[in-house]
Amino acid sequence: MPRPVKLRKVAFMPDSVYFKPDGIRKCYLEEVPLKIEELEAMRLKDIEGLSQAECAELMNVSRQTFQLIIDEARKKVAIALTQGKAIKISGGNYTLNICKYSCESCGKEFEAAYENEEVKCPSCGENLVKCLDDDKFCRQRCRKSGCCR
Repeated sequence: MPRPVKLRKVAFMPDSVYFKPDGIRKCYLEEVPLKIEELEAMRLKDIEGLSQAECAELMNVSRQTFQLIIDEARKKVAIALTQGKAIKISGGNYTLNICKYSCESCGKEFEAAYENEEVKCPSCGENLVKCLDDDKFCRQRCRKSGCCR
C-alpha cells in the first residue's frame, strides 16, 4: 500500500487561474493542468529567489519532493508555452494552514492541517489538542474553527 500524500503548505492563491495563447479560441485549445502546489513551488524558487531547502521547509515537504514538484511544474509551463496550450491552475494536495499541536492527553506533538473542524491526536485519538505555533493568525484560526480545546 502506498504512503498517503502529505499536504503541501502554500501561502499564495492566484486571482487568475486560466491562461491561454492570444488569438486562439478556447474551444480549440488543449489545457495543461498546473496544480496549486506546483505554482507555489515556482513562486518560491523563481520569484522569491529562495534556496531549495528554504522552499521545501516553507512547503512542509522534503527537498527531494520539492525538486519533483518544481520539475513537473516547469515542464508543464514549458509545454504550454512551446506548444500553444492553455494553462489551467487548480487542484493538488495542498493546504493553506498547517499548525503544530500538542496533545493534552498523551503529550505527543504533531502537525496537522487546520481546515479540519476537529483535529485529533494521531497517537491516542483524543481531540484535546493545543496549538503551539507562534503565528497569531494560526492561533486565531484554530480557535475560530474549534479545533483547539
